Amino acid sequence: MDTSKILTGYENTFNKPAEKLFFSPGRINLIGEHTDYNGGNVFPCAISLGTYAAFGNRSDQTIQMYSENIPDKGIINVSLDKLEYDKADDWANYLKGMIYLIVKAGYKIDHGFNLYIHGNLPDGAGLSSSASIELLMGNILNDVFNLGIDQLDIVKMGQQNENNYIGVNSGIMDEFAIGMGKKDQATLLDTNTMKYQYAPVELGDHVIVIMNTNKQRALTDSKYNERRSECEQALALLQKKLDIKSLGDLSIDEFDRNTYLINDATLLRRARHAVFENQRTLKAVKYLQDNNLVEFGKLVNASHISLHYDYEVTGVELDSLVEAAWQQPGVLGARMVGAGFGGCAIAFVEKDQVDNFKENVGKIYKDKVGYAADFYIAEISDGPSELKISEVEK
Repeated sequence: MDTSKILTGYENTFNKPAEKLFFSPGRINLIGEHTDYNGGNVFPCAISLGTYAAFGNRSDQTIQMYSENIPDKGIINVSLDKLEYDKADDWANYLKGMIYLIVKAGYKIDHGFNLYIHGNLPDGAGLSSSASIELLMGNILNDVFNLGIDQLDIVKMGQQNENNYIGVNSGIMDEFAIGMGKKDQATLLDTNTMKYQYAPVELGDHVIVIMNTNKQRALTDSKYNERRSECEQALALLQKKLDIKSLGDLSIDEFDRNTYLINDATLLRRARHAVFENQRTLKAVKYLQDNNLVEFGKLVNASHISLHYDYEVTGVELDSLVEAAWQQPGVLGARMVGAGFGGCAIAFVEKDQVDNFKENVGKIYKDKVGYAADFYIAEISDGPSELKISEVEK
């Protein structure tokens, strides 16, 4: 990413040079999908695609925000004394909500600022552009105003923002993966206890290829909240006899012995995915640590099958990409990532097969769906950080 263009964009927009430059990554989840709000384990990592922001202080109480990705919205003006959700503020609500929560928590933001945003995450693609800008805003405020907020608290604010300010009933994985990201490592997070550990992702001759269906999805408009509700219903039925707090508390054997408590075909499939995917995630991390990439890849494939048949969140676009990927030489495994219903999938592909992979999968997909997919190589990166303007200018 040529960050000098972001600095130029800031100067052209606000008629003065930027004072600081920040980056916040997107994320992919290697395995453990739709388990985060079910008290299970997830295994995500931050990626080198993400959101950049050029920043400058103001002496008044006004915040001006401009996104290079959504230029038709122009500069969005917000006052520090009026931070409530406003539909007219569109994408800026994700940033406003973080400012609102930080102020509400008692931290002092005593003046306004200008913000010029540019992201290279495909919009609505399931790589968590919303969490990327939430953690971006939280870390900018923490840095500029010397607030001293712990990174894990910024992560939790990001989820609160998503749940209570924006209105999406999501788990904590996206914000956690981004906020706590480490280069070349993924994070095994138990969402029940918030205990986590880092695990190196050593793929040998393989790279992670992100496959974008180019079918956008909006979480609030999808069946995401419906799936969460179905899992909660299944959990409530199990809790009539079992002393559990979440589906993530169950082993496969315990779930198997108690399925009679659910006795509803749809709820049974939803809960089965949550329980089995949680156990798959723990096994997958162990295989990765043991450098058993073949068995790791098989579990990645099994994750997609479960998301297709039990959770029913894939759809023709994601299935077409993943099934085409499975047919290609040099592929360890592939699956959808994110909420589903469009967005992206990932594949673990041998480096010397990547060009053929893109060409073959791209052709199969376009022939079936009618429009092109996009492909990106994902490098695993650190979490949000300030970038040195002096180094950019050189």
